[in-house]
Amino acid sequence: MGHGMPSVAIVERELNGGPPPRRVVVRARDLREWDSSLLILVAGIDELCQQRGIPAERSGLPEGVSRLIGLAETVPETTDARAQPAPQSWLARVGIAAIGLSDAAGSFLEFLGQLTTAFVNLLRSRARYRTTDLFEAIQQCGADALGIVSLISYLVGIILAFMGAVQLQQFGAALYVADLVGIGIVREMGAMMTAIIMAGRTGAAFAARLGTMKVTQEIDALATMGISPMEFLVLPRVIALVLMMPLLCLYSDLVGILGGATIGVGMLGLSFSTYLHETVRTLSFGDLAGGLFKATVYGILIAYAGCLRGFQCGDSSSAVGDAATAAVVTAIVMIVGACGLFALLFHVLGI
Repeated sequence: MGHGMPSVAIVERELNGGPPPRRVVVRARDLREWDSSLLILVAGIDELCQQRGIPAERSGLPEGVSRLIGLAETVPETTDARAQPAPQSWLARVGIAAIGLSDAAGSFLEFLGQLTTAFVNLLRSRARYRTTDLFEAIQQCGADALGIVSLISYLVGIILAFMGAVQLQQFGAALYVADLVGIGIVREMGAMMTAIIMAGRTGAAFAARLGTMKVTQEIDALATMGISPMEFLVLPRVIALVLMMPLLCLYSDLVGILGGATIGVGMLGLSFSTYLHETVRTLSFGDLAGGLFKATVYGILIAYAGCLRGFQCGDSSSAVGDAATAAVVTAIVMIVGACGLFALLFHVLGI
């Protein structure tokens, strides 16, 4: 042990150097100290002997080494355990991707059907959930989100006003910055920015919490007790976001307009009353109602994506983080897609 373990190559050279021996004997019974390198040496010698059909005798090994080698040989290695997967053709890869997409669409629609059933039970006063859970979700989706919504909305209002001021000042139309900010915030940016903030904040939280409950088998426990997880866990979260998103959007519109007023008063020299009067003059009830309607739909999409990914979470702790990430990505993609559909729909309706 002090000078290192001999290599198997030495034995291989001896076996190849002359006529094959009748047998190979390992004599090490008097060995008092050894480690795993001895096991590796003996295993290598056995493999060489098996390849050449030479009997190998291990009766001269220490008792502990013999027991370990016998234990290792009790369960032989699977022949294809290290086999590399066969390369797939592009057609097979396309087929596998199509099957995965079909399964994902099926899961999406199945969850939507279960959620619809839960809402029908809610309308029939048969849904089972705790009111305290609903109030807690409302606080998390509403009051706890005011800080980040205020910051982002105010900065977006400043950015829109600054970009508009740089261009409109060239034509002596600085007053129309109020129109630009008001229409942009109320129609699109207020609902959009609020939805993206809530997707990254609340949607991910929904997925992480439900994913953790999936890992700890709490969701299975609810189903075992005859309590619908859709009604008990998903319904309060969806209701909370549907109720809070229009209010947060309205608050975001106000803060964004104040951000634009900061540029209008501080950079363009407009009075605060003139800026607000121009904003109120250019906005209509249809603009405000359209933005609030979009926010409500965005809230449904965020809650749906967060709860869906939470229920689809795997059984490991790392899967919880993957579920939260997938929830954010899914929610943002659906929000952007819905925004495009709303733009087309409102154009067709002339709103």
